[in-house]
Amino acid sequence: MALMKKLRILSLFVLLGSGAVSASAQSFIQSLNQQNHWVDSVFNRLSKKQKIAQLFMVRAHTNLGQAYEDSVGRVIKRQKLGGVVFFQGGPVRQAELINKYQHKAKVPLLIAMDGEWGLGMRLDSTISYPYQMTLGAIRDNTLLYKMGQQVAQDFKRLGVQMNFGPDMDVNNNPNNPVIGFRSFGDNKYNVAEKGIAYMRGMQDGGILTTAKHFPGHGDTEVDSHLDLPQLPFTRKRLDSLEEYPFREAIKAGISGVMVAHMNIPALDTTLHLPSTLSKPIITGILKDSLGFKGLVVSDAMGMQGVVKFFPNGEADVRAFIAGNDLLELSQDSKRAIKMIKKAIRKGQIPMSDLDARVKKVLTAKYWAGLNNMGTIPTQNLYEDLNRPEAKALVQQLTDSAVTLLSKNPWFDMNDIAQRIAIISFGTTDTTVYQRELQKHFTNSSLFSIAKNASAQGLDSLLKTLQYYDHVIIGIHDMRLRPASKLDFGKDEKLLIQALATRPGSIVSIFASPYTVSDMPYIGRSNMLIMGYQKSDEMQQSAVKVVIGKLKATGKLPVNVQVSDDRSVPKW
Repeated sequence: MALMKKLRILSLFVLLGSGAVSASAQSFIQSLNQQNHWVDSVFNRLSKKQKIAQLFMVRAHTNLGQAYEDSVGRVIKRQKLGGVVFFQGGPVRQAELINKYQHKAKVPLLIAMDGEWGLGMRLDSTISYPYQMTLGAIRDNTLLYKMGQQVAQDFKRLGVQMNFGPDMDVNNNPNNPVIGFRSFGDNKYNVAEKGIAYMRGMQDGGILTTAKHFPGHGDTEVDSHLDLPQLPFTRKRLDSLEEYPFREAIKAGISGVMVAHMNIPALDTTLHLPSTLSKPIITGILKDSLGFKGLVVSDAMGMQGVVKFFPNGEADVRAFIAGNDLLELSQDSKRAIKMIKKAIRKGQIPMSDLDARVKKVLTAKYWAGLNNMGTIPTQNLYEDLNRPEAKALVQQLTDSAVTLLSKNPWFDMNDIAQRIAIISFGTTDTTVYQRELQKHFTNSSLFSIAKNASAQGLDSLLKTLQYYDHVIIGIHDMRLRPASKLDFGKDEKLLIQALATRPGSIVSIFASPYTVSDMPYIGRSNMLIMGYQKSDEMQQSAVKVVIGKLKATGKLPVNVQVSDDRSVPKW
């Protein structure tokens, strides 16, 4: 049995190419200085139009039906694009579609995904590693390196060569609507260290990585998907804070940097100009001042942050002139290729610039193993992407992140031996937190409170809870993407605060750490645990802390005030 497993792993290695071997020999950045016969031979076969097409990546899904999949296939074949960015779907369907699309391509496609917390960010039936905000609480950065290695193994098994991650934004605005939990936190040093550890794990595992969103999307209250944010800060502030993690990642050898759609007057005074289209920012700062030699990737070129003021293909041309190497998700790649070709003919873009960028993209494909590309096997794909060692690492990560915000020094868990109410707020379902606690506290009852519960129902619950000696509370943000404020009703928040003041109360928060500031009495509980996210693993970690099986070693990655107001909240 062991022999068969080894043979299967070896066959997968042969089929998928040896990107890990090339990565172990030298980094992608180092490989850019080497003569490469495969790159030269592919480059010499490309027409001018085909060279331009190598810089474009088209969007793909496996959950939008056959007609959509076929339309993307036609674009790849007709336009001879350089790559594909996959979004929602399933792993087997994606593997089959990658095989299909690669077969249609003249040059092997560079396949990329947003995998900030692994394949589970986009695909069903795959592992979701902890959010970056959760990882920001971990003290041991070697765990993030190990996570990077596991993510790389998942990506390579699925035939994906590039991760649009890590997010290296310093989230210093609690009201940020688009970064938040995707950031390692508000400390630039912690963000840099965590991002570099994660990046190194992935790159040592043989995949390309992308630090985003340069020069920093952390201090904005505008989502660049919907509009153009502005960073009104001084050059000195931007240099010392927002750019710091990117500067450190570049020194550490990161292979790619994604540029954000933000207007930054201190760096470029052009009215309404997004940083993605700014030559002073991309070429002047990122490439020249910071010395970045790797792949410069635009954020999605269909976002309102870039096309609102530069429609009809103008954004694509400006993005190329500014210095981007890869343009992802153009509104119309056919139109964009034609317009860039025209700009080259008119002398707006030197042909030497195009040639250099195309060779850089081809070198990335070679480094990632696409010169030896084979068919992705779908047999045992689910098992390979759900490895026991990867699942064990997820639990180890959450165990290391869970944070004890406060504890009454006189509180003794041994005193909790009477009737106990275990309550989950934010869901009508019984949670992992409740079920695991009930195994330990057998003399307990479970209560689940929906986030839209009526005041009458909450009042009835409060009366029922009078007959219980202790309450253990779980606060669950069940949204797909946790926000800085809970979407609970006012009455539900008041009830949480009232229960937190009861003697012997224990509260665990499975939500953004920023939500603590929205619950002024929460610090009165005898034990307050920050769990950062709703995952089953994190709920398991919090239970271990409650019952004394685990010492919480996590540290808050953002500055929040935990109120220990001793006045009695009014219900």
